[in-house]
Amino acid sequence: MDRMALSRRAMLVFLCIAAAAPAVAVEPGLLEKRESLYNNIFIFGDSDNVSMTFGQNKRYYTESSMKLSDPGALTVDYTRFMTLGVAYPPKLERIAEIGLGGGRTVSYLSASLPDTGILAIELDKDVVDLAKKYFKFQETARLRTVVSDGRAFLLKDTEKWDVILIDAYRGPFVPFHLLTKEFYTLVKARLNPGGVVVQNIEPSTMLFDSATATLRSVFPSVDLYDGGGNVVAVGYDGPQITQAELLARAAKVQDRYKLRYDLTKLAAERRVLTRPTGKVMTDDFAPVETMRAIEKNNEKWKEQTEAPR
Repeated sequence: MDRMALSRRAMLVFLCIAAAAPAVAVEPGLLEKRESLYNNIFIFGDSDNVSMTFGQNKRYYTESSMKLSDPGALTVDYTRFMTLGVAYPPKLERIAEIGLGGGRTVSYLSASLPDTGILAIELDKDVVDLAKKYFKFQETARLRTVVSDGRAFLLKDTEKWDVILIDAYRGPFVPFHLLTKEFYTLVKARLNPGGVVVQNIEPSTMLFDSATATLRSVFPSVDLYDGGGNVVAVGYDGPQITQAELLARAAKVQDRYKLRYDLTKLAAERRVLTRPTGKVMTDDFAPVETMRAIEKNNEKWKEQTEAPR
């Protein structure tokens, strides 16, 4: 057989092998892709960073990130403000979070509050598995997870909590049943006296107006914090506490636990929701997708607030 024939034969073998080989992901830094029952999950990473993103209509939405050289850091600004919820209640025995992501917020709180029990409620089992695989999330006697829809869990479990965190974005949206008046009424029923609900809300659409109005329809007092692209809302029963009282509470918790992200500095960024303008959402009226689709540069939430006294 001459060289030309050998060359053609080799090329044919190569093409057959190439055709049989599995497709290789072209996304740079992609560590793992998993199609779960609820999400298309992508784990990206490099030498010092790892992130969990959800794919939606060919777009990626970052759910969690971690710096490998400093896994205790909260690298996303709004998650630091989520921790401010611990400054409000009179006691810190039990915290629940709806929406685990990479588990960075609950891991930080568990490490910072050694006498507090924390439960993460996550709908997607694959999210829990990937948080453990890539984000150093570990369950302990004080930090547990349950795979469940957050609202369904609160309906069947009558335990009370001092803080309930809600960070349940699935790509570009929050499931509508976690934004209605009926849901917030259930959350309120699961809080101990003086307890608070803390929710991450994306402010660039009309959904923000209705989400904050709905929260305010159940909780008489709502404080807002600019989390660098996201807004963190803190809702609680009773009259609005003064800024001096909040700072005093924050200082007391900060002094006791020496949290990495100083609660007094976070509390200084507080805004008070005074003029909610959106339509209250109920289980019968929650057009989340329609509201989410109307995008705009929205700084209007600041017009609905004022500096606390």
